Amino acid sequence: MALRTHKVFAGTRIRRLRRELNLTQAQMADDLGISTSYLNLVERNQRPLSAQLLLRLADAYDINLKELSGDDDSQAAASLKEVFSDPIFEGLKLSNHELTDLVGASPSAAQSVVTLYRAYRESLAINSAMAEQLASQEGTTQTKALRFPIEEVRDYFHDTNNHFPELENAAETLWAEAELNLDDLYIGLRNHLKTAHDISVKIMPIDVLPGTTWRLDRHSRRLFLSEILNAPSRTFQLALHAGLLGYRNLLDEMVSRTDLQGDEAKQLCRLGLANYFAGAVTMPYERFQSAAGKLRYDIDLLCQRFSASYEQATHRLTTLQRPGSKGVPFFFLRVDHAGNISKRFSASGFHFARFGGTCPRWNIHEAFRTPNKIIPQVVEMEDGTSYFTISRTVRGMGAGYKMPEQQLAIGIGCKLDYARQLIYADGLDLSETSSITPIGVNCRLCMRMDCNQRANPPLNRRVAVAENHRGMSPFTFAEL
Repeated sequence: MALRTHKVFAGTRIRRLRRELNLTQAQMADDLGISTSYLNLVERNQRPLSAQLLLRLADAYDINLKELSGDDDSQAAASLKEVFSDPIFEGLKLSNHELTDLVGASPSAAQSVVTLYRAYRESLAINSAMAEQLASQEGTTQTKALRFPIEEVRDYFHDTNNHFPELENAAETLWAEAELNLDDLYIGLRNHLKTAHDISVKIMPIDVLPGTTWRLDRHSRRLFLSEILNAPSRTFQLALHAGLLGYRNLLDEMVSRTDLQGDEAKQLCRLGLANYFAGAVTMPYERFQSAAGKLRYDIDLLCQRFSASYEQATHRLTTLQRPGSKGVPFFFLRVDHAGNISKRFSASGFHFARFGGTCPRWNIHEAFRTPNKIIPQVVEMEDGTSYFTISRTVRGMGAGYKMPEQQLAIGIGCKLDYARQLIYADGLDLSETSSITPIGVNCRLCMRMDCNQRANPPLNRRVAVAENHRGMSPFTFAEL
């Protein structure tokens, strides 16, 4: 590349590079063939970066010269200047030099400031739109413009009953063309990626691929998988990339047929569809549906037969809705210790909260007390619909001592009419009303007044303050 003729002072960027490489000044100076004192002057911006030193840096550490020449810093500094020009920062006078120093010292921090400010501006716009709706008495109308992208995608999967015949057919086509076999599915998919897409697969140590579970390097035509991925996850990732690479047009066409708004929602949907495809490849529909019925939905045995994780198998159960070959219609929910819902699907009409957690009476929370043990439960929603549910913990990915595995809870269930098809209902008296646990969607949406585990009053009831008594519930409500 043609080097710029004006002087380049990049001390903060050189110092940041040295620290990222875990080098002392003496070590870097030795690599570059300069004195330690000269490198010290460069890092303190008392000496410019010469063209010769730039080339030595690029040669010694295999970096892009633009990263040191500051070509991108001016744009980042201009973005910061726009941010700090907002009236909320009135009185905070930052010079151009200070903004440039901030970008040079920590470009990630500078970008984070811009991202946070953008989120703040979008929040103001959303609040303004909501206020206009309320003022025009349209506050109860839920517009697509106010939905989060992930909620849009979840609603789309829910509306399609979480079943996509095109992807099921594509998975079956891949099985035939690649001559796949369950006994060595990982090897078969790896060979297919190499043969069909010239992509080699390599397992990488975590210290070489830190903070990343996989990375596709299109330049070197290699898919890097982190060693922290277990065997089912590695196979699933190969199936995922077989879909992203081999069925790109199908995925794009399916996304184009949705009414999703914005690029983020469309990208999330595309990735969700690719994940669906991967599940269809690793657990072929007819074989999985037949096995599930014969094994009476014994999830542990399904995991063994298809070399799948508990979460992969339970998620796949929600997709068995092919006409003429349906499985039990399940719902699926994944929560963390704090009750945050990170994944949900329903083919059974089960009521999910859009925001907030779940009902504390549901045993999905109890699962954390008994890790890896399946807990069956019969629950009844406020509308009188009863469900048979099972809950169990699973472990998310971890990265050693300093980043232990995340513990999550998976809850799946079906309407009580289907319970006898599940092995987990054996020995239970499903007709005994005393064994049925009444639950709600969550506290804010539940109207059960006698719940002693209520955390919040319902949104549409006024709290009545009573000084002379207290019931089982921590809240007393005024009459409607």
